[in-house]
Amino acid sequence: MGAGFVVGVLGGLVLAHAAYSTIHYRGLLKIMEEEFSGPPMNVVLELIIGLALCTWAALAVPGKFLSINLDSEENRTVSLPANLDFMIFNHRGKRLPLETDLKLKH
Repeated sequence: MGAGFVVGVLGGLVLAHAAYSTIHYRGLLKIMEEEFSGPPMNVVLELIIGLALCTWAALAVPGKFLSINLDSEENRTVSLPANLDFMIFNHRGKRLPLETDLKLKH
């Protein structure tokens, strides 16, 4: 476990505590029969800190970006039509079924 993962877990715990604090605060307001106008300032501060920690962890945990290998076999073009304005590359559409049984109703 790296530091980014630990920071992400800590950020999640801070966000969970902020949610619990808001629920607890609303419960106290119901007992005192007052209206909820918004969370207290310490909860808003917890939310900002939790968001910052989770954002930092989301950027740190996945790892380093790798450059794209231009000579890779996966980057080749599938076909070269006569009109080169519309070139087809490998994409997720090839996983879709070729024939569909959908019929239009008139």
